Amino acid sequence: MKKNDILSIHAYKHNGVLYREWEKSVVLDEDEDKLILKNDKVKVTEVDGRKWKTKEPAIIYFYKNKWFNIISQFKDKGLFYYCNIASPYVMEENTLKYIDYDLDLRVFPDGNYSVLDQGEYDYNKEEMKYPIEIDEITRDAMDELIYMCVNKIGPFDKKELEKYCVK
Repeated sequence: MKKNDILSIHAYKHNGVLYREWEKSVVLDEDEDKLILKNDKVKVTEVDGRKWKTKEPAIIYFYKNKWFNIISQFKDKGLFYYCNIASPYVMEENTLKYIDYDLDLRVFPDGNYSVLDQGEYDYNKEEMKYPIEIDEITRDAMDELIYMCVNKIGPFDKKELEKYCVK
């Protein structure tokens, strides 16, 4: 992977079903731990065929060994984060792929946060028969995300994001 390469992103559910696809994102950086992408007004296709475009510039951190990804969203009202509890990514040709495990962390410009989609996680955990190891991994991943958020580590540190300014 090199800077300015174009990738698509595919998010799957635990049962292997592709449920969301981002048409293109641009590689900003890669190191031994992570791949950093940017996108803006990118077409997204849902499993049911609905299509929409993202509304603002975003910098996205995908990790090779962490069970989450972090989307930094540059909105008119400030910097928001949308964090997905998800498997580490894999690359196949020019497509980044991961499994989304439903739980999300929403972080607001003032630093407050909210855990989202616990009901969806509980439903899918039963429906798709998540192994107990996945339940433990997702719980630990959420704890790590909250720790990073509270302590302004990685993309939660605005100085870190300045390196990849998209405005």
